[in-house]
Amino acid sequence: MSTRNVPSSIEPDRTIDRSNMRDIPVSNVQPAMGRLLDETPDAMVLHTRDAWQMFVGRAADPVHERPAIPGGRRFAAMLKAIWHLSANDNPYADWILIRVYRSLGEIRSQMDERIQAREVEFERLRRKGLALSVLGSRAPITVELGFRSPYGYATAEAIVEFDYHVRMVRTLMLKDRLSDEAGRAEIRAVGRGLRALFLEPIRWERNLLREELLPLSRRDFLPEADPSARQRVQAAVALFGEVPREVFTGEEAPRHTQRPIASRTASAKQMHGSAAATDEAAQAATPEAELL
Repeated sequence: MSTRNVPSSIEPDRTIDRSNMRDIPVSNVQPAMGRLLDETPDAMVLHTRDAWQMFVGRAADPVHERPAIPGGRRFAAMLKAIWHLSANDNPYADWILIRVYRSLGEIRSQMDERIQAREVEFERLRRKGLALSVLGSRAPITVELGFRSPYGYATAEAIVEFDYHVRMVRTLMLKDRLSDEAGRAEIRAVGRGLRALFLEPIRWERNLLREELLPLSRRDFLPEADPSARQRVQAAVALFGEVPREVFTGEEAPRHTQRPIASRTASAKQMHGSAAATDEAAQAATPEAELL
């Protein structure tokens, strides 16, 4: 290994090349290294219109007075913004990430239970001699994924699972294993849950990214916080309620967070003491219109 770029003040370590017992200098200087990238683009393949619409959502239609409906793509973008906000040690960012990921996991578990039940039904028919295949599109849509947060990929996996759920239900409807009414009800039940979840982070993102609340962090809850910090705390509590103590202290954390390591390893005594301030903030909270 060459040592041409090693400063003269640094004495290189020595290792032994055992093939010929020749000393090889090893530099202590960290070489320049690029960030990790995907070797090939990630992609998601969708077979049903239901799943495609669930992913892209619906734009507002002022002519017919129809509001916009956020899809998985918008949902993933909101979670990415909140995930980045967690880098400021914002307890509300952690809280919504925990809540949303938990809800997403529950919906995925429900879909998985339904899918497994249908797969058991398919296998029972196969043992009887009737082999049925799950419907697939002749021209599925392939979507390249460029997500920059782990929550984007969790969303994409949920969309793919919804797509497979719809395919299986429509297979059972076509092949007389499920009535049209029952099949549509199955699809609507899961779809409503996903759409409701996609709506939840909107208010959080809109308010947490406002200029007045953008600097909010756990430091604002400390007794020595300045008046502007106290005002941010009161506004946040008025908007979202009190952060659960276990979230504020870090006992319960998001699956993925950019919260600084130093904050995560702060003493439990300080965090628990700071958490007590949220009770005072809740009592002193004033309407958001007076604060923002």
